[in-house]
Amino acid sequence: MGMMQEFKDFAIKGNAVDMAVGIIIGAAFGKVVSSLVKDIIMPPIGKIMGGVDFTGLFINLGEGTFATLEEASKAGAPTLNYGNFIQIVIDFLIVAFAIFMVVKAMNKMKKKEEEAPAEPPKPSEEVLLLQEIRDSLKK
Repeated sequence: MGMMQEFKDFAIKGNAVDMAVGIIIGAAFGKVVSSLVKDIIMPPIGKIMGGVDFTGLFINLGEGTFATLEEASKAGAPTLNYGNFIQIVIDFLIVAFAIFMVVKAMNKMKKKEEEAPAEPPKPSEEVLLLQEIRDSLKK
C-alpha cells in the first residue's frame, strides 16, 4: 500500500474528520469566549476592582530604573514581567469559569430533554392478539 493510500485511509476515517470539525468549531468558539470575556465580563470587573491592571508590574533585572514596563522594553532592559503573568492567570480563571457556566447550562438543558417522557412502548404482538380475542368475545 502506497503512502498516498495510507494517508487517504487516515484522512477519511470518521475520527480524523470529527477531530477536524471539533478543532475548527473550538477555534471559533474560542473567539466567541474571548470576546465575551474581554468585551462583556472584564469591563464590569475592572470597574468593580477600580481599573486594576497588573500587566504593568515588572522587576528590572538590568541597570537603570524605569517608571513603566514600556520604557524598560524600549531601553532593551531585561525584565521579569510577573504582572502580565498574573493578568493572564486571572483572565484564564475568568474564561474557565465562563466556560464552566456555559457547559453547566448546556448539561442542564440536555438533562431536561432526557427527562422528557418518551412515547409509551407499543404493546407486544401477544398483547395485541389477546386484546383482539377479548374484543371478539365481547361481541
